[in-house]
Amino acid sequence: MKRKNIGLLGMTAMVLLAATSAQAGGLERGGYNIDLLFDPSDYVFESAVTFVNPQRDMNNVRDNIPLDGDLNGLPGNGIRDTESYWVPRIGFKASITDAIDCMADYSQPWGAHINPGRNWAGANDNVETKIESHNYAATCSYSFDMGPGQFRVIGGGFYQEVSGFKDRLVFAMPEGSPLNGMGRLKLEGEGWGWRAGIAYEIEEYALRTSLVYNSAVKLDDITGTMDLRQVPGAVLPGFAGVSTPVFGSADMPDSLEFKFQTGIAPDWLAFGSVKWTDWSQLQSLPFCPVATRGIDCRTSGPTEVTSLDLLYRDGWTVSGGIGHKFNDKISGAVSLTWDRGTSTGIGTHADTWTVGTGISYAANENVEFRLSGALGILTSGSSGQVVKDGRTFGRRVSYDFDSDLVTAISTSLKIKF
Repeated sequence: MKRKNIGLLGMTAMVLLAATSAQAGGLERGGYNIDLLFDPSDYVFESAVTFVNPQRDMNNVRDNIPLDGDLNGLPGNGIRDTESYWVPRIGFKASITDAIDCMADYSQPWGAHINPGRNWAGANDNVETKIESHNYAATCSYSFDMGPGQFRVIGGGFYQEVSGFKDRLVFAMPEGSPLNGMGRLKLEGEGWGWRAGIAYEIEEYALRTSLVYNSAVKLDDITGTMDLRQVPGAVLPGFAGVSTPVFGSADMPDSLEFKFQTGIAPDWLAFGSVKWTDWSQLQSLPFCPVATRGIDCRTSGPTEVTSLDLLYRDGWTVSGGIGHKFNDKISGAVSLTWDRGTSTGIGTHADTWTVGTGISYAANENVEFRLSGALGILTSGSSGQVVKDGRTFGRRVSYDFDSDLVTAISTSLKIKF
């Protein structure tokens, strides 16, 4: 069977602009990426890292529950909500036979780091929240001739670890108190997922289309602690003053992504993608004391002791761009990406528009370098009280946010042999 090779431009256009997707909605960081599977070389190693600097600020912040300590005298404008972060990815692809290709990779698909600190009017809602993930995957494809091109069947699986914490001011203590009133919810979980897809390629036209589904990852046994040792016992009898083991569950979202690329003129390529991510399954995540295992832990249930309230809606990401091969060593591309915000009244995940550009340099037939950058707009909105299914969320704090900037830069090294 003849192995297809759609050239330097075709192989780089779809992966050159990784920086544009690193500030998507929900908890997305690197997402899932199997583009390495399509590299025509027999053996390929790739290492990539993306740095993202979102600059989301909150204004007109108001403490809506001053009875637990009035914070409205603290700063309420120009509060930086976001922290910059790194997104690494490592992958290795091998051609097992002319028809079978496989890849293994490590990535960090999900994450968040919100850190407005202690000195703001919404500290009773959040002081710092950080979520991290580790994803270990194996994916293979089987290809065969169909018409003028090749058809691929894609399948694989992945193991995922997710952990994180949230700090907030549970009770504002008077100055000089031996306690600081802070509480921390710390959690970790793990689970398995799978992927399946199809692709079709025609070398003559530098054409490739692919449709890949990634399953949800069921974190059936999330465990951790609700640490309220810095909170006076009278504030929440039975839980304040102690650290309580808790448990819960959640599903990290499934997704469906369509990608395409096609030659439009000699050395010119058009490409794009449409991705749906099922963030709406992350609503209010209840956590209950381990001592109550055996009783259904559910939102508003009798054993719920705390929750993470996200109230996300489904995410949609649409991207399109143009690539150009300048010579046998250098290719470049530019793209525009729209990501639909996942927030529905609480949080700051509004729509994002991002322009990305990048360049790929083939030092020789075995080594390729890529560098890309992105500049985006995080659109404006507000956060406050929301009533859903008869329950009120976002009680503690309300605020507005204007349109803000996000910048990113991504670099990668690919070695073929």
